[in-house]
Amino acid sequence: MTAPRVVLADDDVLLREGLASLLQRSGFDVVGQAGDAARLLATVRDTTPDLTIIDVRMPPTHTTEGLDAARTIRQEQPQTGILVLSAHAEVDHAMELLASGRAVGYLLKSRVSDVAEFIDTLHRIANGGSAVDPALIQELVSARHRHDPLAALSAREREVLALMAEGRSNAGIARQLWLTEGTVEKHVRHILAKLQLAATDEDHRRVLAVLTFLENR
Repeated sequence: MTAPRVVLADDDVLLREGLASLLQRSGFDVVGQAGDAARLLATVRDTTPDLTIIDVRMPPTHTTEGLDAARTIRQEQPQTGILVLSAHAEVDHAMELLASGRAVGYLLKSRVSDVAEFIDTLHRIANGGSAVDPALIQELVSARHRHDPLAALSAREREVLALMAEGRSNAGIARQLWLTEGTVEKHVRHILAKLQLAATDEDHRRVLAVLTFLENR
């Protein structure tokens, strides 16, 4: 079986060389190394590897150069597997890459403690599979909860909004929930206020509230 061809990118030379040595002993062919995003992209274009292992924060700004390069690699060489190996859970910036689905992974350096499991993960990504660190999944769930506009609504307000989404009028909602129509109108006002849907000439706030519900339920 042909050894998977790998390109490594990390500005930490000792870590990069140590990882290269580990991969070579484990049956991988390390065809290139890079300490910054520009060199990474040039190397990947020259070697068309099966797998790239990329740190998120690299020169010159040490912010998201690695992720930016990973997105470029995914666009230019979608067959190349990508493992982001980072010290940080960069949730917002990782979403687009992870959403690409196949041959992609995101692991935190501090949580890689089993070499055999790590090598197995690399093979899986190189063969089209995926791997996401549980800590990142937790961050994604927490971020979704923090940004959920429906979280501000009470249980009753959610019920009213769900019935609004079914196209019911205030009178229809009142009959369904055994409330007075005036009470439903009050709930609707609270919903619109909590969703921060200000009245405008162009937008119908009730429709916007329903759209928000459908997008976030």
